[in-house]
Amino acid sequence: MTVHVCSDADEAVSGVEDGATVLVGGFGMAGMPVELIDALIRQGATGLTVVSNNAGNGDTGLAALLGKGRVRRIVCSFPRQSDSWVFDRLYRAGRIELEVVPQGTLAERMRAAGAGIGAFFSPTGVGTPLAEGRETREIAGRTYVLEYPIKGDLALIGAHRADRMGNLVYRKTARNFGPVMATAATTVVAQVSEIVDVGAIDPEAVVTPSIYVDRIVRTGVPAA
Repeated sequence: MTVHVCSDADEAVSGVEDGATVLVGGFGMAGMPVELIDALIRQGATGLTVVSNNAGNGDTGLAALLGKGRVRRIVCSFPRQSDSWVFDRLYRAGRIELEVVPQGTLAERMRAAGAGIGAFFSPTGVGTPLAEGRETREIAGRTYVLEYPIKGDLALIGAHRADRMGNLVYRKTARNFGPVMATAATTVVAQVSEIVDVGAIDPEAVVTPSIYVDRIVRTGVPAA
């Protein structure tokens, strides 16, 4: 597979269809691919399902995508924090659907998609509203709830550096959900601050191998 080195962020998100499921990297703003999200806003796709750690911060990045009314449903672990006013406003008005997923379960559901696992049982959420109406099973005296994989049509992730094959390295905690999201989407797009020649990255330092990456674009803006 050959990765496509895009000329700009608009090219990188071209072809996204209405109703797509989009995995968006980031833990708050750390590692959030803001330039790719801004390009997705310009691209115009609507009715999206977004999977991310939280539901946007302030008025930029994911919050800006929500504010434009492009997102029908969001799947996340932390929908509310002090600066989540865009999501709060939309949710209270009934203009966006929400599925809350515990953070570890969110990561594991995407990992399961990448690994080809059909479903798995987890103890997280048992006995809470998150497990209501869900299949449960007792295993070795403990109750578990059935969880299904989360697969994306598109993953937008922020990495620190890529080579021209698409191998990625991340910067500290900006890594967060990027590696697991890269395994769980049909098309994976990474914004990076630098693109280097093949061989310039120590193979032992590669976190996301190029086989998972479809498009890269140098934005010059590190995923903070």
